[in-house]
Amino acid sequence: MLSVADLHSSYGKIAALKGVSITVGERELVAIVGANGAGKTTLLRALSGVQKITSGSVVFNDVDISAASPRRRVQAGIVQVPEGRQVFAPLSIEDNLRLGAFVRSGAEVEQDLERVYVMFPALAERRRLAAGALSGGQQQMLAIGRALMARPRLLLLDEPSMGLAPKLFREIYAHIETLRRAGTTVLLVDQNARAALAIADRAYVLETGMITLEGTGQELAANEAVREAYLGV
Repeated sequence: MLSVADLHSSYGKIAALKGVSITVGERELVAIVGANGAGKTTLLRALSGVQKITSGSVVFNDVDISAASPRRRVQAGIVQVPEGRQVFAPLSIEDNLRLGAFVRSGAEVEQDLERVYVMFPALAERRRLAAGALSGGQQQMLAIGRALMARPRLLLLDEPSMGLAPKLFREIYAHIETLRRAGTTVLLVDQNARAALAIADRAYVLETGMITLEGTGQELAANEAVREAYLGV
């Protein structure tokens, strides 16, 4: 579904991605693990089109989208749940969700809204409240729900467990696994490497803007270097 080849991206003179190449197959859950500053968020932003790439290619469903706008990528089915949730705090929960469907219209939007409410009952109960009044975990649910309103073919998840209490963390990961079982393709970035690798079909280790290891989630979780660097073992 997704093929990224020799991707480079910089912030001014600082190189953030240095020749990253990854693939994501349809219906796969692929994880990217690495330390803070490794380039994980930059990679997702480059895939969604909000971070400029300096060279390399991004091919999605056999179409080169390297120069496509963020809107065009959403229309193609690439949708990102950003780090830190980034909900529109003054707007209601329902308005936040409807904004996720900005490239769509018609009765399907209403049907998808109800599906999100079924998945996240806490949002349904509070749909008229301002999004800023939600807890961190509820805001993460809202951010995921907003992304689902775009009907993603590839869902980019950036640090979905950040700052969550253990109970909410487990709930969010249960929803991610449910989406994967339902057929949504997922590219997951998370500081909690143990949790990410546990549910990943395949995974990559990103260090200082370069892919240094790849394999199945189980293989990387058992790798001695990964265990020492990211799993605290």
